Amino acid sequence: MRSLHFISLGCPKNLVDAEVMLADLEKHGYGIEENPANAEILLVNTCGFIQSAVEEAVDEILAMAAFKEARQEVLLIVCGCMVQRYGDKLREALPEVDLFLAIDDFPHIGSILNQYIAGTQRELVVRSSTYIMDATVPRKLSTPHHRSYLKITEGCDNHCSYCMIPSIRGDLRSRSISDLVTEAQHLEEMGVQELTLIAQDLTAYGSDRKDGATLVKLLESLLVNSTIPWFRLLYLYPTGVSDELLQLMARQSRIVPYLDIPFQHVSDSVLHAMNRPYGTQLLDELVTRIRETVPDCALRTTLMVGFPGETEEDVELMIAMLKKWQLDHVGTFCFQAEEGTPAADYEPIVPEEVQQQRYDLVMETQRSISQTHLQKYVGRVEPVLIEGLSRESDLLLEGRTRFQAPEIDGTVLITSGQVAQGEIVPVRITDAHTYDLVGEVVDDAT
Repeated sequence: MRSLHFISLGCPKNLVDAEVMLADLEKHGYGIEENPANAEILLVNTCGFIQSAVEEAVDEILAMAAFKEARQEVLLIVCGCMVQRYGDKLREALPEVDLFLAIDDFPHIGSILNQYIAGTQRELVVRSSTYIMDATVPRKLSTPHHRSYLKITEGCDNHCSYCMIPSIRGDLRSRSISDLVTEAQHLEEMGVQELTLIAQDLTAYGSDRKDGATLVKLLESLLVNSTIPWFRLLYLYPTGVSDELLQLMARQSRIVPYLDIPFQHVSDSVLHAMNRPYGTQLLDELVTRIRETVPDCALRTTLMVGFPGETEEDVELMIAMLKKWQLDHVGTFCFQAEEGTPAADYEPIVPEEVQQQRYDLVMETQRSISQTHLQKYVGRVEPVLIEGLSRESDLLLEGRTRFQAPEIDGTVLITSGQVAQGEIVPVRITDAHTYDLVGEVVDDAT
């Protein structure tokens, strides 16, 4: 087998693409090499959503290019969203790269590499993305065996003024309910205990189809046709969170009480400029509806500071609403003018130092909320999915409650108890830190 070192950057949606690539590469005679210094092929799957992700991708590519200096026969391949976004501009910027692949090339990467190695030249052709996977496409899971992602759509039709996703990933394309159920059943057979549904906008699922598919109908079918204990929902659009969805969550404990709903801002004027069709009142009513229907639901959102035209009053409103809503998890980032988006030309520009001050203020506000909020779990017994040894110490185990999503939220540090990775066990929470919990496994005999 040819040895290949694989780096995948970006979000869980990109990770699913990487898993498809890994399976196809394995089928075509490529084996994964953990040490890039020993690999014959270096492959970087990039993110291109925001400038910081592009910079990270370039840094990784240049780091891999250093391994070519001593061994000229090594091939450096780059694929993914950054290639789709910048196309042939990358050839001049990154001459170290042997082959660039557009986003819809990834399902056939094994045969493409074989042809390239055999001497077939391949031009980079970037077209609008139209590919959508189905359950027949093999995946080689890169996550622990007990959790995985189910990508239910490709593309996005929302066209936020600051976002490159529609131009990179194309228009919304939803998979059928039967196909998604089949893939979920495959993942269940592989031992998955937690299946996280992902899309650019979960609530848009099915709106492009003519068979009546909706997110609620998909969830109902997944519940009936599998026994996976936990289903988690990531990335819902605020205007799409229906009462029907919330009522289903309230009835079905296998849909964990957790919603990731990127608000992006709370000010009417800023949201209007972002081309987000809602305002402060809808968000306030949404939080109330969720808390009334699913009282224990953990809420996560994302907020942007420094959008052109944002005022001090807009930020004060954001702080006030955070204090009112007491959200469980908040991610914050500063606006970046992404070339090719309408917002790149918006004014007045908020200076970088002001953006950073606003970022720090929002994060400090949420840090205090989180620290206080987590105290409510102390003394409770919660089901916890065991991830394995703690990243902090080999003397501790680590897991997650239903209220903590993998990779983005805090964890539960487990100080006592003998359990195996992938088990869901009762844990008594004994302490709470700023973002993490501490607990002990409850013996069934006690």
